[in-house]
Amino acid sequence: MQSLDVVMVALDGKRREAPNGEDYWMARDLQPVLGYAEWRSFQGVIEKAKAACEGSGINPRYHFVDTTKVIEAGKGAKLERADCYLTRYACYLIAMNGESSKPEVATAQSYFAVQTRRQELSDQEKRIQLRERVRKSNKLLAGTARRAGVTRFALFNDAGYRGLYGMGLADIKARKQIPPNEDLLDCAGRAELAANDFRATQTQQKLEREGIRGEGPATHAHHTVGAEVREAIRRIGGTMPESLPKEEPIKKLIAAQKKKVKSLQSGQLDLSSPNEG
Repeated sequence: MQSLDVVMVALDGKRREAPNGEDYWMARDLQPVLGYAEWRSFQGVIEKAKAACEGSGINPRYHFVDTTKVIEAGKGAKLERADCYLTRYACYLIAMNGESSKPEVATAQSYFAVQTRRQELSDQEKRIQLRERVRKSNKLLAGTARRAGVTRFALFNDAGYRGLYGMGLADIKARKQIPPNEDLLDCAGRAELAANDFRATQTQQKLEREGIRGEGPATHAHHTVGAEVREAIRRIGGTMPESLPKEEPIKKLIAAQKKKVKSLQSGQLDLSSPNEG
């Protein structure tokens, strides 16, 4: 096995998994793999990476978590040793701020760039799948609402948004700077989509479970459920949906996926481009 392959295997081997499924690394584990013999030298690289993180507008404490561990020293003595929990993004920044003359650092740059790209693609896939689930949930809700007597669906849907967002659809789009012709949920991220899926499924079940009839009562129920979801988000300290940033429209992601599949089928996909797909 080539020396650089050994670096790749070592980086994979040092990867750990948090309870929430996210990958992370420990700085002390990473230090020798990147060719740093002394912790003090590696600490300097970590500090540069933190500065780069902050400079990009991202709070470094979400990606670099300092800690200390007690280790056994000679004759039973115990010493505290500094360490740091690192997210994948933190590792990428460390690699980018390391000594590029070290072949291990150059290999790590490629490794974490690929890892980060894979995570981005995975997140996109999950977002597309969640959007489709919300679409189905809203379709099921519409059918139940129609049977309950709803005919003015613009008002019915707006009531749900007012409950969840604290404002109507037009105001939500204006606040998020979403063009009027764009679908709000096509520009929503995973957290916002999940909140809307809960709103739709719970309203649909409430209409059926309580046998609600009439457009007015059904519309009121939709608003009530939306408001309850909003309150749940507030109680756990989450970001209110109207304050979540808009994301790239789902249709663009789907179009990019179709283009990628077509390129693969024709054998013309440029694997060297990080922006492909």
